[in-house]
Amino acid sequence: MGKYLIRRLLQVIPVLFIISFVVFCLVFVAGDPVALMLPEDASQEDIEQLRESLGLNEPFHIQYFTYMVGLVQLDFGDSFRYNQSALPIVLERLPATLELAAAAMIIAIIIAIPFGIWSATKKNSPVDFLATGGSVLWKAMPNFWLGIMLILLFSVTLGWFPVSGRGTLSHLVLPAITLGTGIAAEMTRLIRSSMLEILNQDYIRTAKSKGIRNFFVVNKHAFRNALIPVVTITALQTSTLVGGTLVTETVFSWPGLGQLLIQAVNTRDMAIVQASVFVIAFIVILMNLLADILYKILDPRIKY
Repeated sequence: MGKYLIRRLLQVIPVLFIISFVVFCLVFVAGDPVALMLPEDASQEDIEQLRESLGLNEPFHIQYFTYMVGLVQLDFGDSFRYNQSALPIVLERLPATLELAAAAMIIAIIIAIPFGIWSATKKNSPVDFLATGGSVLWKAMPNFWLGIMLILLFSVTLGWFPVSGRGTLSHLVLPAITLGTGIAAEMTRLIRSSMLEILNQDYIRTAKSKGIRNFFVVNKHAFRNALIPVVTITALQTSTLVGGTLVTETVFSWPGLGQLLIQAVNTRDMAIVQASVFVIAFIVILMNLLADILYKILDPRIKY
Protein backbone atom coordinates (compact mmCIF):
# COMPACT_ATOMS: atom_id res chain seq x y z
CA MET A 1 0.00 0.00 0.00
CA GLY A 2 2.77 2.42 0.94
CA LYS A 3 4.76 1.71 -2.24
CA TYR A 4 1.60 2.13 -4.30
CA LEU A 5 0.89 5.55 -2.75
CA ILE A 6 4.46 6.68 -3.41
CA ARG A 7 4.17 5.54 -7.04
CA ARG A 8 0.88 7.38 -7.47
CA LEU A 9 2.23 10.56 -5.91
CA LEU A 10 5.23 10.44 -8.26
CA GLN A 11 2.83 10.05 -11.20
CA VAL A 12 1.19 13.34 -10.21
CA ILE A 13 4.29 15.28 -11.27
CA PRO A 14 4.25 14.42 -15.03
CA VAL A 15 0.47 14.74 -15.14
CA LEU A 16 0.60 18.26 -13.71
CA PHE A 17 3.47 19.04 -16.08
CA ILE A 18 1.42 17.99 -19.11
CA ILE A 19 -1.61 19.94 -17.87
CA SER A 20 0.50 23.04 -17.30
CA PHE A 21 1.94 22.77 -20.82
CA VAL A 22 -1.50 22.43 -22.43
CA VAL A 23 -2.89 25.35 -20.41
CA PHE A 24 0.09 27.54 -21.28
CA CYS A 25 -0.30 26.74 -25.00
CA LEU A 26 -3.99 27.62 -24.90
CA VAL A 27 -3.26 30.85 -23.07
CA PHE A 28 -0.46 31.68 -25.51
CA VAL A 29 -2.73 31.40 -28.56
CA ALA A 30 -5.75 33.02 -26.87
CA GLY A 31 -4.64 36.54 -27.68
CA ASP A 32 -2.78 39.50 -26.29
CA PRO A 33 -4.09 40.63 -22.87
CA VAL A 34 -2.26 43.95 -23.20
CA ALA A 35 -5.09 45.31 -25.34
CA LEU A 36 -7.46 44.88 -22.36
CA MET A 37 -5.03 46.30 -19.82
CA LEU A 38 -4.58 49.65 -21.53
CA PRO A 39 -7.18 52.23 -22.61
CA GLU A 40 -8.24 52.36 -26.25
CA ASP A 41 -6.32 55.58 -26.89
CA ALA A 42 -3.01 54.13 -25.68
CA SER A 43 -0.10 54.70 -28.02
CA GLN A 44 1.79 51.92 -29.72
CA GLU A 45 4.82 52.84 -27.63
CA ASP A 46 2.85 52.31 -24.40
CA ILE A 47 1.59 48.96 -25.68
CA GLU A 48 5.08 47.75 -26.57
CA GLN A 49 6.49 48.98 -23.27
CA LEU A 50 3.85 47.08 -21.25
CA ARG A 51 4.29 43.96 -23.38
CA GLU A 52 8.04 44.07 -22.75
CA SER A 53 7.59 44.56 -19.01
CA LEU A 54 5.33 41.48 -18.87
CA GLY A 55 7.69 39.41 -21.00
CA LEU A 56 5.08 38.94 -23.73
CA ASN A 57 7.47 40.06 -26.44
CA GLU A 58 9.68 37.01 -25.82
CA PRO A 59 9.44 33.87 -28.01
CA PHE A 60 7.31 30.92 -26.91
CA HIS A 61 10.07 28.81 -25.37
CA ILE A 62 11.40 31.72 -23.28
CA GLN A 63 7.92 32.55 -21.97
CA TYR A 64 7.28 28.88 -21.16
CA PHE A 65 10.60 28.53 -19.32
CA THR A 66 9.79 31.62 -17.25
CA TYR A 67 6.33 30.21 -16.56
CA MET A 68 7.75 26.84 -15.40
CA VAL A 69 10.30 28.51 -13.11
CA GLY A 70 7.43 30.35 -11.45
CA LEU A 71 5.27 27.21 -11.36
CA VAL A 72 7.90 25.26 -9.42
CA GLN A 73 7.71 28.04 -6.83
CA LEU A 74 3.87 28.07 -7.02
CA ASP A 75 4.08 31.54 -8.54
CA PHE A 76 1.68 31.99 -11.46
CA GLY A 77 2.36 35.67 -11.80
CA ASP A 78 0.28 38.68 -10.86
CA SER A 79 -3.32 39.28 -11.87
CA PHE A 80 -3.56 42.56 -13.77
CA ARG A 81 -7.22 42.85 -12.70
CA TYR A 82 -6.60 42.47 -8.96
CA ASN A 83 -2.99 43.69 -9.05
CA GLN A 84 -1.73 40.91 -6.77
CA SER A 85 -0.43 37.36 -6.93
CA ALA A 86 -2.87 35.00 -8.68
CA LEU A 87 -2.63 31.90 -6.46
CA PRO A 88 -3.81 33.54 -3.20
CA ILE A 89 -6.83 34.93 -5.06
CA VAL A 90 -7.69 31.44 -6.35
CA LEU A 91 -7.21 29.83 -2.93
CA GLU A 92 -9.41 32.51 -1.38
CA ARG A 93 -12.27 31.51 -3.70
CA LEU A 94 -11.67 27.76 -3.37
CA PRO A 95 -13.59 27.18 -0.07
CA ALA A 96 -16.82 28.51 -1.63
CA THR A 97 -16.48 26.09 -4.55
CA LEU A 98 -15.66 23.14 -2.27
CA GLU A 99 -18.65 24.02 -0.09
CA LEU A 100 -20.97 24.00 -3.11
CA ALA A 101 -19.43 20.81 -4.52
CA ALA A 102 -19.71 19.00 -1.16
CA ALA A 103 -23.35 20.04 -0.73
CA ALA A 104 -24.13 18.93 -4.28
CA MET A 105 -22.47 15.55 -3.73
CA ILE A 106 -24.39 15.02 -0.47
CA ILE A 107 -27.66 15.74 -2.29
CA ALA A 108 -26.64 13.39 -5.11
CA ILE A 109 -25.88 10.56 -2.66
CA ILE A 110 -29.10 11.11 -0.70
CA ILE A 111 -31.11 10.85 -3.92
CA ALA A 112 -29.12 8.19 -5.78
CA ILE A 113 -28.58 5.49 -3.16
CA PRO A 114 -32.20 4.86 -2.10
CA PHE A 115 -33.57 5.23 -5.64
CA GLY A 116 -30.83 3.02 -7.11
CA ILE A 117 -31.42 0.25 -4.53
CA TRP A 118 -35.19 0.57 -4.77
CA SER A 119 -35.07 0.40 -8.57
CA ALA A 120 -32.87 -2.73 -8.49
CA THR A 121 -35.01 -4.58 -5.95
CA LYS A 122 -38.20 -3.69 -7.87
CA LYS A 123 -36.90 -4.56 -11.34
CA ASN A 124 -39.34 -3.92 -14.22
CA SER A 125 -41.91 -2.48 -11.83
CA PRO A 126 -43.46 1.01 -12.12
CA VAL A 127 -40.97 2.15 -9.49
CA ASP A 128 -38.09 0.93 -11.67
CA PHE A 129 -39.42 2.69 -14.77
CA LEU A 130 -39.99 5.88 -12.76
CA ALA A 131 -36.45 5.85 -11.35
CA THR A 132 -34.70 5.06 -14.64
CA GLY A 133 -36.88 7.43 -16.66
CA GLY A 134 -36.42 10.19 -14.11
CA SER A 135 -32.64 9.71 -14.10
CA VAL A 136 -32.50 10.05 -17.88
CA LEU A 137 -34.66 13.19 -17.73
CA TRP A 138 -32.59 14.87 -15.01
CA LYS A 139 -29.34 13.96 -16.75
CA ALA A 140 -30.58 15.59 -19.95
CA MET A 141 -31.41 18.91 -18.25
CA PRO A 142 -28.71 21.58 -18.71
CA ASN A 143 -27.48 23.05 -15.43
CA PHE A 144 -28.06 26.64 -16.43
CA TRP A 145 -31.68 25.97 -17.50
CA LEU A 146 -32.49 24.05 -14.32
CA GLY A 147 -30.90 26.78 -12.20
CA ILE A 148 -32.93 29.51 -13.89
CA MET A 149 -36.15 27.50 -13.48
CA LEU A 150 -35.44 26.98 -9.77
CA ILE A 151 -34.79 30.70 -9.34
CA LEU A 152 -38.04 31.62 -11.10
CA LEU A 153 -40.09 29.16 -9.04
CA PHE A 154 -38.58 29.17 -5.55
CA SER A 155 -37.00 32.64 -5.43
CA VAL A 156 -39.06 34.94 -7.63
CA THR A 157 -42.52 33.32 -7.37
CA LEU A 158 -42.51 31.72 -3.91
CA GLY A 159 -39.76 33.79 -2.28
CA TRP A 160 -38.45 30.83 -0.29
CA PHE A 161 -34.75 31.20 -1.17
CA PRO A 162 -32.41 34.05 -2.13
CA VAL A 163 -31.84 34.65 -5.83
CA SER A 164 -28.06 34.80 -5.63
CA GLY A 165 -25.02 35.25 -3.41
CA ARG A 166 -23.46 33.30 -0.56
CA GLY A 167 -23.82 33.69 3.18
CA THR A 168 -26.47 31.50 4.79
CA LEU A 169 -27.62 27.93 4.31
CA SER A 170 -30.59 29.16 2.28
CA HIS A 171 -28.18 30.61 -0.31
CA LEU A 172 -26.70 27.13 -0.77
CA VAL A 173 -29.89 25.14 -1.38
CA LEU A 174 -30.75 26.05 -4.98
CA PRO A 175 -27.23 25.93 -6.47
CA ALA A 176 -26.53 22.63 -4.67
CA ILE A 177 -29.74 21.11 -6.04
CA THR A 178 -28.92 22.41 -9.52
CA LEU A 179 -25.47 20.84 -9.45
CA GLY A 180 -26.35 17.67 -7.54
CA THR A 181 -29.37 16.39 -9.48
CA GLY A 182 -27.43 15.70 -12.67
CA ILE A 183 -24.85 13.68 -10.75
CA ALA A 184 -27.60 11.88 -8.83
CA ALA A 185 -29.16 10.79 -12.13
CA GLU A 186 -25.95 9.14 -13.31
CA MET A 187 -25.23 7.57 -9.92
CA THR A 188 -28.77 6.15 -9.70
CA ARG A 189 -28.36 4.23 -12.94
CA LEU A 190 -24.94 2.94 -11.91
CA ILE A 191 -26.14 1.80 -8.48
CA ARG A 192 -29.11 0.06 -10.09
CA SER A 193 -26.98 -1.88 -12.59
CA SER A 194 -24.38 -2.75 -9.95
CA MET A 195 -27.04 -3.93 -7.50
CA LEU A 196 -28.74 -6.07 -10.14
CA GLU A 197 -25.45 -7.85 -10.82
CA ILE A 198 -24.77 -8.43 -7.12
CA LEU A 199 -28.32 -9.62 -6.33
CA ASN A 200 -27.87 -12.48 -8.84
CA GLN A 201 -24.77 -13.82 -7.09
CA ASP A 202 -24.81 -17.20 -5.33
CA TYR A 203 -23.95 -15.83 -1.88
CA ILE A 204 -27.01 -13.56 -1.98
CA ARG A 205 -29.26 -16.52 -2.72
CA THR A 206 -27.53 -18.45 0.09
CA ALA A 207 -28.15 -15.61 2.54
CA LYS A 208 -31.82 -15.54 1.58
CA SER A 209 -32.13 -19.32 1.93
CA LYS A 210 -30.78 -19.06 5.48
CA GLY A 211 -33.76 -16.93 6.37
CA ILE A 212 -31.93 -13.62 6.71
CA ARG A 213 -34.32 -10.73 6.32
CA ASN A 214 -34.34 -9.20 2.85
CA PHE A 215 -33.55 -5.75 4.30
CA PHE A 216 -30.22 -6.99 5.73
CA VAL A 217 -29.41 -9.02 2.61
CA VAL A 218 -29.85 -5.99 0.37
CA ASN A 219 -28.30 -3.30 2.55
CA LYS A 220 -25.54 -5.22 4.35
CA HIS A 221 -24.40 -7.86 1.87
CA ALA A 222 -25.38 -6.62 -1.58
CA PHE A 223 -24.94 -2.87 -1.26
CA ARG A 224 -21.48 -3.07 0.32
CA ASN A 225 -20.18 -5.07 -2.63
CA ALA A 226 -21.94 -2.76 -5.07
CA LEU A 227 -20.09 0.25 -3.67
CA ILE A 228 -16.88 -0.25 -5.68
CA PRO A 229 -18.24 1.20 -8.95
CA VAL A 230 -20.10 3.84 -6.95
CA VAL A 231 -16.83 5.03 -5.40
CA THR A 232 -15.31 5.11 -8.89
CA ILE A 233 -18.05 7.25 -10.37
CA THR A 234 -18.06 9.51 -7.31
CA ALA A 235 -14.35 10.23 -7.76
CA LEU A 236 -14.76 10.75 -11.50
CA GLN A 237 -17.69 13.09 -10.87
CA THR A 238 -15.33 15.41 -9.02
CA SER A 239 -14.25 16.88 -12.34
CA THR A 240 -17.90 17.15 -13.35
CA LEU A 241 -18.70 18.92 -10.08
CA VAL A 242 -15.88 21.42 -10.47
CA GLY A 243 -16.69 21.92 -14.14
CA GLY A 244 -20.39 22.25 -13.38
CA THR A 245 -19.69 25.00 -10.88
CA LEU A 246 -18.44 27.18 -13.74
CA VAL A 247 -22.01 27.52 -14.99
CA THR A 248 -23.85 27.14 -11.69
CA GLU A 249 -21.77 29.76 -9.89
CA THR A 250 -22.38 32.19 -12.75
CA VAL A 251 -26.16 31.64 -12.70
CA PHE A 252 -26.40 32.09 -8.91
CA SER A 253 -23.57 34.67 -8.58
CA TRP A 254 -21.85 32.26 -6.20
CA PRO A 255 -18.44 33.78 -5.34
CA GLY A 256 -16.39 30.67 -5.99
CA LEU A 257 -13.59 29.47 -8.21
CA GLY A 258 -15.89 28.84 -11.16
CA GLN A 259 -17.15 32.41 -11.30
CA LEU A 260 -13.59 33.69 -10.89
CA LEU A 261 -12.38 31.53 -13.79
CA ILE A 262 -15.19 32.69 -16.10
CA GLN A 263 -14.40 36.32 -15.33
CA ALA A 264 -10.68 35.70 -15.85
CA VAL A 265 -11.29 34.11 -19.26
CA ASN A 266 -13.52 37.01 -20.33
CA THR A 267 -10.90 39.57 -19.29
CA ARG A 268 -7.92 37.45 -20.41
CA ASP A 269 -6.44 37.51 -16.94
CA MET A 270 -4.10 34.67 -17.79
CA ALA A 271 -2.41 34.38 -14.39
CA ILE A 272 -5.79 33.65 -12.78
CA VAL A 273 -6.70 31.18 -15.55
CA GLN A 274 -3.47 29.22 -15.17
CA ALA A 275 -3.64 29.14 -11.36
CA SER A 276 -7.32 28.10 -11.39
CA VAL A 277 -6.82 25.24 -13.85
CA PHE A 278 -3.77 24.01 -11.93
CA VAL A 279 -5.70 23.94 -8.63
CA ILE A 280 -8.69 22.19 -10.24
CA ALA A 281 -6.42 19.56 -11.82
CA PHE A 282 -4.72 18.91 -8.48
CA ILE A 283 -8.09 18.41 -6.75
CA VAL A 284 -9.25 15.93 -9.41
CA ILE A 285 -6.00 13.93 -9.14
CA LEU A 286 -6.27 13.92 -5.35
CA MET A 287 -9.85 12.61 -5.47
CA ASN A 288 -8.83 9.79 -7.83
CA LEU A 289 -6.09 8.80 -5.38
CA LEU A 290 -8.60 8.86 -2.52
CA ALA A 291 -10.91 6.58 -4.51
CA ASP A 292 -8.11 4.01 -4.90
CA ILE A 293 -7.56 4.04 -1.14
CA LEU A 294 -11.28 3.54 -0.51
CA TYR A 295 -11.24 0.46 -2.78
CA LYS A 296 -8.91 -1.28 -0.33
CA ILE A 297 -11.10 -0.30 2.63
CA LEU A 298 -14.31 -1.57 0.97
CA ASP A 299 -12.78 -4.78 -0.40
CA PRO A 300 -9.60 -6.04 1.32
CA ARG A 301 -9.17 -8.60 -1.49
CA ILE A 302 -8.08 -5.85 -3.88
CA LYS A 303 -4.32 -5.91 -4.44
CA TYR A 304 -2.30 -2.96 -5.71
